[in-house]
Order: sequence, then structure tokens, then C-alpha cells
Amino acid sequence: MLKEFILSWNGNNNKMRKLFGFGENIQGYEVLVFNEREVRAAAGIVFFFAFIAFMNGFLTGNNEPTKLMVSVFLFDFFIRIFINPKYAPSMVVGRWIVNNQMPEYVGAPQKRWAWAFGFVLAAIMFYLVVLNNIRGPINIITCALCLGLLFFEAVFGICAGCKVYNIIHKEGAKHCPGESCDLSNGREQIQNLNLLQKMIFTLSILTLFYLTFGSAIKFLIFGK
Repeated sequence: MLKEFILSWNGNNNKMRKLFGFGENIQGYEVLVFNEREVRAAAGIVFFFAFIAFMNGFLTGNNEPTKLMVSVFLFDFFIRIFINPKYAPSMVVGRWIVNNQMPEYVGAPQKRWAWAFGFVLAAIMFYLVVLNNIRGPINIITCALCLGLLFFEAVFGICAGCKVYNIIHKEGAKHCPGESCDLSNGREQIQNLNLLQKMIFTLSILTLFYLTFGSAIKFLIFGK
């Protein structure tokens, strides 16, 4: 009887370990990891729907889609932090979308830090928008910060929370996207910008700035 109970307990315990966790144990990696392609796909999915909801609320004044998106965002990040990221809806869809691509593994510890920050932002938005229906600059700033972080992760593979992790933890993050944590070998030639590329970049920024603020600058200078 005792033996059966112990075996049953061990079996249930193993199932719980499979359900709750943070990262995948991949041979050849000393830390738990995630598939970066899956992570970026999930960030892009969340950014897409969050941007639509935010712009709808900003342009029409209808906050209902924003409330829905904030609730889903909070739920998704709750699963990532407290249960297991691979069961978060955005991560499930992200895995399905990129499952024909070769995985690119990144360390899980720094992602926990980054997603915990995302969860805090989602909780703040949930309190302001969903529970209290508060509208104002604080909402816009928080939403813009969330969208910015999601955009940078999805498009550029830049994890701002991971950068903070490096500052706080002496050992630093391991297995960052593109091995960006370790720049000891320097950049390769194909990564450097030549003079013409720098000139094109500068002219593009100046042109964009002029097209955006040219009329305002003329009005301030000439009064017309």
C-alpha cells in the first residue's frame, strides 16, 4: 500500500514538474533555454493586437478593445511567469508559426526577469484601465512602453529586460540572441557601416525630421 502511494506520488510529482517550469532543458546548454524564434513570434503577435486595440482607443475613445487586450496580456504573462511559458497562448501560437524553422536557443533566466517586468506593466494597466477606467497620460505612457518593448523584441531581437539582468547579475546573461552578450570577438566586416551607408542614414533621418516638423519650424522662425 505504501509502495503504491509512493509510486503514485512520484508519478504525480513528475507530471507537476512537466506542467510547471521555466525553460527547456536542451543538451549542450548549461542553463534552461527558450527558442528565440518562438519568443519573437509571440512578441510580434501580442504587439500586433495590442497596437490595434491601443490605436482604436486613442482614435475613437472606445476603450473596450483595450480593456480586453490588457486582460489577455495580463493572463498571458501570468502563465509565462507563474506556470510555464510554453502554455501561454501567445507562445503556443508562436511555436506553431515557426515550427518549421531551426531553433535558436537563448537563456531562460534573463527572460524571466524581462517578462516579470512585462507582467508588472500589464498589472498596472489592468488596474488603471480595466478596474478603474482611468484615462490620461499615465495610460498612454505605460501602453507606449509596453508596445515599444514588444516591438524591439519582435523586430530587432532586443530584450530590454535582459540588458537590466546583465547589470544586476554579475555572471551576466548567457546565450543571448545572436550571441550579443559576448562581443569579445568583435563585429564581423559585414556588420560594419561604411561612409556611404552612414551618409544615407543621416540624410534619411534629417529628411524625415523635416517632413514631420518642417511646417512647425517655419512657423516658429518666420511666423507663417
